[in-house]
Amino acid sequence: MEHIFVVRRIQLKKEIRFIHTADLHLDSPFLGLKDVPTNLFKRIQNSTFQAFETLIDEAIERQVDFFVIVGDLFDGEDRSIKAQAKLRQQMVKLEQAGIEVFISHGNHDHLSGTWLNLDMPSNVQIFPEEVTCIPITTKTGLKVHLYGFSYPTRHVTERMVSKYIKEGEADFHIGLLHGHCESSRSEHQPYAPFSIQELLQTQMNYWALGHIHKSQIMHEDPHIVYPGNPQGRHKNEKGKKIGYEVVINVEGQTTLQPIPTSVIQWESLELHCTEEMTFTDLYTKCETAMETSLDQKKISILLEINFKDAGYLSAAIKQKLENGEFLEMLQEGTDIGDIFIWPYKINIEENKSEAILLEDPTFWKLMTQTISGYRDDEIDETLSTLYTHVYASRYLSPLTDVMKAELLVEAQELIGERLVGRKEGGKR
Repeated sequence: MEHIFVVRRIQLKKEIRFIHTADLHLDSPFLGLKDVPTNLFKRIQNSTFQAFETLIDEAIERQVDFFVIVGDLFDGEDRSIKAQAKLRQQMVKLEQAGIEVFISHGNHDHLSGTWLNLDMPSNVQIFPEEVTCIPITTKTGLKVHLYGFSYPTRHVTERMVSKYIKEGEADFHIGLLHGHCESSRSEHQPYAPFSIQELLQTQMNYWALGHIHKSQIMHEDPHIVYPGNPQGRHKNEKGKKIGYEVVINVEGQTTLQPIPTSVIQWESLELHCTEEMTFTDLYTKCETAMETSLDQKKISILLEINFKDAGYLSAAIKQKLENGEFLEMLQEGTDIGDIFIWPYKINIEENKSEAILLEDPTFWKLMTQTISGYRDDEIDETLSTLYTHVYASRYLSPLTDVMKAELLVEAQELIGERLVGRKEGGKR
């Protein structure tokens, strides 16, 4: 009797519960990693799938009403069969649990891409290229209208938000939008731009956003939310990654429960060099710091190590840092267990006082401003002669947004290294 009462009480709850995620980038190539052992690299490559599976398992465990994925399920427009097959496996698990799935495709996996298509199970609804309302009735009888669209091509610069218009009677109206919020700073392209005020004017109960790879709650009551991507894929996507369980009741109250998803975290570590530091001192300091990081994070880590005030180090030690021997030594001492820490890059910085003597700081400021202000089309124009070359173009693939951002960062680092190298006669 008590059991029946509990069931009825649950059925009378006037709320919806769903998972909100975006930017899965399944089968991501993981840029910026070199000389990684094959077994370790396979684990890293599989991390985007594992992070997604975590959300699927949580959805089933929490018995959510539906599951929302807002764009960029795949890393490229040529969706691999492997990525599609693994996605389908997870969709079947949700189908067996009676959970509906709503998907919009973004700029990376737009509808004009070329791929062999693997059909999804019947519980999966994919938004077309026009903003469309898809209704659903939950097991408790609540009516939900979901609105969204899929990118027809890679570049959608139109303000699509103007086409989100509430339709019919429903207990909840949920908007799905893969795009750029104009009030936020981001390295991502300003596709399908919108303002917070424009979203509020639609009077949706919740805005499920995608495109920005950092978790951000842009507004509350109603909630406008970027969940970020479930798994970081390069050094610019550091720290913990999450998805959200969203609960909204008929009174309009919204509760967000973050669900940790990262399988591997990208982190950076700063170590300060001191006078008379020996090679053994440096190695021991690195080992201790790495062990401490692993103990604190309790998750696998891809680590970038930044040596500050490297001007204190001897020329012999700096040579070992610069030629990669020191990094290789750290990597060989790494235990690849259930959780691991893998140092993938070492950066060295001279003493600040020496850097100031080398160049006027105004130059550094101007260089940083110039590089940060580079637009996507300017990069394309700069590289156009290479990509139109009769021979070179045959061996080049299109640059992704991430690759372009990394080129700018590496260019700035190279300029800095060459200038600092003048202290030793320009022999770098």
